[in-house]
This record gives sequence, C-alpha cells and structure tokens, in this order.
Amino acid sequence: MLFMLIEKGYQLDEVVFYDTGMEFQAIYNTRDAVLPILKKLGIKYTELHPEQPFLWTMFERPVKKRGTNIIHKKGYSWCGGTCRWGTSEKLRALKAHTKDGIDYVGIAADETHRFEKEKRPNRVLPLRDWALLKLMHSSIVTQKALFGMRME
Repeated sequence: MLFMLIEKGYQLDEVVFYDTGMEFQAIYNTRDAVLPILKKLGIKYTELHPEQPFLWTMFERPVKKRGTNIIHKKGYSWCGGTCRWGTSEKLRALKAHTKDGIDYVGIAADETHRFEKEKRPNRVLPLRDWALLKLMHSSIVTQKALFGMRME
C-alpha cells in the first residue's frame, strides 16, 4: 500500500511503524528496504513500541478479573481471534501519535467486516477505495519485493 500511495502521488508526511518486537523477519526486512526510499523522498519515519515488552504482556502481566482487583492469571496469552490485546495496544499508540492526522489504513476491499470498525473521520482506506482485494494486494507487494521498486 505504501508503494502505491507514493506512486499515486499521495501526500505522505510521515510513515509510522509499530514494532511489537515480535514481528516476522520479513516485516523487518521490508522495513529496512523501505527506509532508504523514505529518506530519498524526504518522508519522516517514526517507530513506535509497546509500553511493556510483548512477551511480558503475553506471559507475565498480572491480569485482574473484570470489575475486581483480584489477579486471576498471569499474561493475556496469545493475541488473535477474540483476544485482541496486541491490536488494541497498537491502535492506542498510533492514535496517540497521529492525533487528528490522516491515517491510511491497509484494509482490502474484500474485508468488508472490518470497515465498520474504521469510523474515525481521519481514517482513509485506500485499498478499499482502489477496490484492491486482499489477494491482489499481496501479489503486488510480492512483485515489488521480488523485482524491486523503481523510484526516480
């Protein structure tokens, strides 16, 4: 999506990456490949991190039973499915950082169940607006990674 925003001439003042510390290596490789492009284009890069280490939150964080002060377990366990603590923390950090700036959110056109969650007026869904499906977007990302992106 970032490459397409650049190619289509969208104004990008800043690219923000939220690093949980537990990303797949491919994510870090992509970030490292994008940094020189952003620098060349004069686009600010900011990296945000969770307040507490990911593994501590997952395995050690004292978790209180809802509505009480009773600690009933340690750690939130795996995030995903109905347990979205990682996503919630990321969204809080991004919202605090961007405030009322425009956020380009990478939700594909075929992820309609996710549109309703993106109600903030400063959120723009370019993949949806370009009618790009998740599979199409993945293919474009793969092609750019394999063959390189020409930036002139």
